[in-house]
Amino acid sequence: MRTLLTNATLIDCVNPKAVERAAVLIDGGRIREIRIDGGTPEAGAAAVLDLKGAFLMPGLWDVHIHPDYYLPHEMPLADQVALFGHRLMAALTEAGVVGLRCAGAHHYMDVAWKRAFALGQYVGPRVFASGHFLTTTGGHFLTSGHALECDGPYGFVTAIREQIKNGVDHIKLNLSGGILGPAWDRHQNSFLLEDELRAAFDICRLREFKVMAHATNPEAVKNAIRLGAHSVEHGYIMDDECIELFLKHDTWYVPTLAISHLTPEQVSNDWERRWVKQRNMAHDLCCRADAASDVHRAGFEKALKAGVKMALGSDIRPLKDAALLELGLWVRDGATPWQALLAATRDGAAICGVGDELGTIEVGKRADLIVVGGSPLEDINNVRRLQLVLKDGVIVSDKRDPWAKSRPPAF
Repeated sequence: MRTLLTNATLIDCVNPKAVERAAVLIDGGRIREIRIDGGTPEAGAAAVLDLKGAFLMPGLWDVHIHPDYYLPHEMPLADQVALFGHRLMAALTEAGVVGLRCAGAHHYMDVAWKRAFALGQYVGPRVFASGHFLTTTGGHFLTSGHALECDGPYGFVTAIREQIKNGVDHIKLNLSGGILGPAWDRHQNSFLLEDELRAAFDICRLREFKVMAHATNPEAVKNAIRLGAHSVEHGYIMDDECIELFLKHDTWYVPTLAISHLTPEQVSNDWERRWVKQRNMAHDLCCRADAASDVHRAGFEKALKAGVKMALGSDIRPLKDAALLELGLWVRDGATPWQALLAATRDGAAICGVGDELGTIEVGKRADLIVVGGSPLEDINNVRRLQLVLKDGVIVSDKRDPWAKSRPPAF
């Protein structure tokens, strides 16, 4: 199938300026030709789509997600799996999120949906699966239902081998506590002993599996980087040595600003206000987030200014809102719209190992694209003005039709 997109204002996430009157030819799901000189590729039998000056850009990525938090006695497993699939599909069609990296999901439901989308059984985003996240007995976020408690070096080794056997793409290790846990689950505390850490990272290295490390204090961040983590998630408290180690080891950082920033005391616009009201987080957890936010923001700013490799991950739900909210927080905390866009496109694909195929609009790459009605380079929230979503060059969501919202998406 050939499609020619004409009269586009192109944000390719390679060059930091939008180019008007661009044209992009898609054939076989890939970008075959890009014209930015005002000319038009030879269409042949292609379907021609005039974008009327709207902004064409790569689809968005959210590289730290979870399914909703339900235990089996609260919702049957089958219903949870179905709900997760619905949330994943809505992220694609309602927000233009074309890629998602999971940071913990029980019963390997992320693996199941990854395979279903890859086989074309359903139309959904590209999913990179973690299976459960691994922590210690009395570790982080046990109430989520997504945790596996492990103890001792061989406890972690056995759990990691089980994850690999069940088809995950990477291993999620929780090295420390969190902001939103019970009283004994604190982000300033580290959980794993040295022999547990070394065993976990050793088996991942031997099996060539990347480690996605939940690390929330300087000790945990430094251990993760020194032992070879592919990415560090959260980094709520970081000192200057953490930043130096990120740069020295070329490690990715995913800051998940939403966790410490989205509280009633910190909302700055109606989108955030609506989300916080719907979330209705307990007062004591809001207080913990408020107390952590300034230090979290300072670490993010240091990493950004130092040139640490960073990608956008939200760690919140629903998935159709999560990346959009996180984008706004990046800009609120000092990133330019261009830096935020790169984190949510080019760098999201790169952290998942598919940067050579996705994340930018370049000849030869897969055509996972979105069209929005305003420039995100002027106002990052213009990514919300979604008009079209294409996956492998096929339109999977069309918001231009005023009646489209009253009809179910055509999967």
